[in-house]
Amino acid sequence: MYVNSKIEYFLGKDKDSDKYRISFWHHVIFWGFYFVFNTIRWSSVHDDFIYSLKTNLIGFPIHILLTYFNVYYLMPRFVYTRKYFTYAFLVLVSLFVMLLAKYNLTYYLVSTNVWPEGPENIDSLTFDYALQTMIGELYVVSFFTAIKLTIDWLRENSKLYDLEKRQLTTELRFLRSQVSPHFFFNTLNNIYSLTLEKSDEAPEVILKLSDLMRYLLYATKKRRQDLKSEIECIRNYIDLERIRFDDTLKIDMRISGDLENYKIAPMLLVPLIENCFKHGASKNIGEMFINIDLAVSDGFMTFEVANTIPNAKAKKELPTRSGGIGLSNVKKRLELGYKKEDYKLSIFEKDQMFNVILKLKVI
Repeated sequence: MYVNSKIEYFLGKDKDSDKYRISFWHHVIFWGFYFVFNTIRWSSVHDDFIYSLKTNLIGFPIHILLTYFNVYYLMPRFVYTRKYFTYAFLVLVSLFVMLLAKYNLTYYLVSTNVWPEGPENIDSLTFDYALQTMIGELYVVSFFTAIKLTIDWLRENSKLYDLEKRQLTTELRFLRSQVSPHFFFNTLNNIYSLTLEKSDEAPEVILKLSDLMRYLLYATKKRRQDLKSEIECIRNYIDLERIRFDDTLKIDMRISGDLENYKIAPMLLVPLIENCFKHGASKNIGEMFINIDLAVSDGFMTFEVANTIPNAKAKKELPTRSGGIGLSNVKKRLELGYKKEDYKLSIFEKDQMFNVILKLKVI
C-alpha cells in the first residue's frame, strides 16, 4: 500500500491511467446488459419469459455477491498473497453456499422443478443439478474476474508507462546538463589563460562563450533543437578551442546538404567534437588533425568526426575515449531519445585516426 501510494503521488491524476478506472456506472451497465441478455436467452430456451425473469431475479443477486466476494475479498487476500489452496477451498465453499441459496429460493419462490432444462423434472438437490449449477456460477465469476483483471492490467501498464516516460525525461535532462559543466570547464580554462596573457582575443572569446551559454540555457530544455543551431554551437566551440593550439592543429570541417527544417537532440554532437580535443589534441605531440564531415540527405544526417591518435600510449588511451563521459553520454542519450532503427553509432580506429560515425534520422 505504501509503495502504491507513493507511485500514485508521483504520477498525480494521470488521465491516461484514469481512463481504465471502473466506475459505479460501469458495474450497473455490465450487470444490466448481462441480466437482459440472460433473461431473453433463457426465455427462448424455456419458452417462458416469466419463468426466466423470476429465476434471473433470484440468480443475479447471487451472481453479483459471489463475484464481488471473489474479486474484492478472496483474490486480494489469498491469490495475491499466494495462498492458493486456501483460495481454492474457499471458492468451493462459496459455490456450495450459493448452490443451497439458489436451490431453496427457486424451489419455494418460483417452481418445484428447479432445473427445467435438465433431462427430467428435478425437485430435489441431485448431484447433476449441483454440478451443473456450480459450473454455471463459476463461469459467471470467471467471466467477470477476467474482465476485472484485464482492466487492472491495462491500468497498471498505463501507470508504469507514464512513470517510465517521466523517468526517461528526468534522465535525459540530467544527461544534457551533464554536458554543460564538462564543456564550460574547458572553455573557462581557455579564457583564464588568455586573461593571464592579456590577449586581445579575450573579448571575442567571451562573446562566443556568451552565445554558447545562451544556447545551452534555452536549447537543452527542448527535446529537439534546430540542426542549424546545433551546428552553429559546434562552430563556436571549435573557434574557442582553436585558441589553445597553434598551427600544429589542423581542423577540416565540411557541411553539405539542406539543413532547413531538421531537428536533433540538443548538445548531442558537441561531446563528440569535445572528445577529439580532450583525448586527441591535448595529448598529442606533433602535427594533429581533426576532420569533421556532416551531410544531410533523405531525412538522415551522417556525422563523421576523426582525430589523430596521440603518439604516446595510444593503445591505452583508446578505451578511455570509448568509455569517457563524452561518448558514453552520447550513447545513453541516443538509447533514451531515439528508436534503435533511427540511428547507428560506429566507433573505431583506422590509419592512426580515432573515428566516430553517427547516422541519425533528423526528420
